[in-house]
Amino acid sequence: MIRRAFPPASTVPIAVLSLLAFACGGSGTPAGSQGSAPAATPAATTPAPGASAPAGQGLAIDFASTPDPLRQGDNAIEVTVRQPDGSPVTDATVTAVFSMPAMPAMNMPAMKSAATLAHAGDGKYRGTGELSMGGTWTVALTVTRGTEQLGSRRFSVVAK
Repeated sequence: MIRRAFPPASTVPIAVLSLLAFACGGSGTPAGSQGSAPAATPAATTPAPGASAPAGQGLAIDFASTPDPLRQGDNAIEVTVRQPDGSPVTDATVTAVFSMPAMPAMNMPAMKSAATLAHAGDGKYRGTGELSMGGTWTVALTVTRGTEQLGSRRFSVVAK
């Protein structure tokens, strides 16, 4: 007589349900998809150096630095702001805020450095951003006119 081992009857439904949940991603949408949730905006991703990203009301906000990549100390930064039709925004206030969260394990407080950039013509805004150390910094660019925020862009950079 040949005997075959079968799993206990109580584990079969659990295994089938687990496979179905895995195959369906745990919801009615395919695994890995966002369903009807909004997709991440390009401004929330880490850009390539000098890359452009749409922001705000269709503004394109470009960031560049000298040196590239950024370094500890003073860095020359340039932000170019353009309308959706490509025309420069020449009458805005542009600020760049560099921040790094606290690292309690290293007994290090949060760090922040802000720079207001001056318009240099043709939608280019220039200034100096100071980074107190190397590492990963979050950059928040804000474009305003008076009290109205026209656009913003947020991304991470690694300073050497």
